[in-house]
Amino acid sequence: MDIRRIGQDDFDRVMSIYEFARKFMAEHGNPNQWGPTKWPSAERIQQDIEEGTGFVVEHEGKVVGHFGFVWGPDPTYLNIEDGEWLDDSQYAVVHRMAGDGSVKGIGECIINWAYEKSGGHIRIDTHGDNYVMQNLLNKMGFIKCGTIYVEEDDFPRIAFEKSKTAWLKAGYVCGIS
Repeated sequence: MDIRRIGQDDFDRVMSIYEFARKFMAEHGNPNQWGPTKWPSAERIQQDIEEGTGFVVEHEGKVVGHFGFVWGPDPTYLNIEDGEWLDDSQYAVVHRMAGDGSVKGIGECIINWAYEKSGGHIRIDTHGDNYVMQNLLNKMGFIKCGTIYVEEDDFPRIAFEKSKTAWLKAGYVCGIS
């Protein structure tokens, strides 16, 4: 799989990916994360294009996924409840990660790419009912840090972080103490 910045020609395809993702989430016990608000909106995807913060995942020449990638500090993560962040150093954030269901491993590909691009420090959040995403994040070594809220709705989100610096400070090397 390859990752590149989203272009205007990708707009319709990306919107169809989110339509699929909303349906998938609803069918897997998570109808409230993006469903009621039809998130992300067309305006948000257009903003990704204009700001250069949106990326697509391609497989065999076909766009199969999309996500947002921004550098912190991200306003979404300024206030965290019921916990704290592991590391206050420079970080990047993955937002709105979705695939079209045609290829396995899109989420892992995105997270690995983002972790590498960030220099080893990323934050991400998900809805409490999104067990698919929570399982992926746990499998990939993320730590649950607390609860955050997003502008799009009133549902709390579980905030996760993966930081090479925090692991090193704790005395871990490759996850072995």
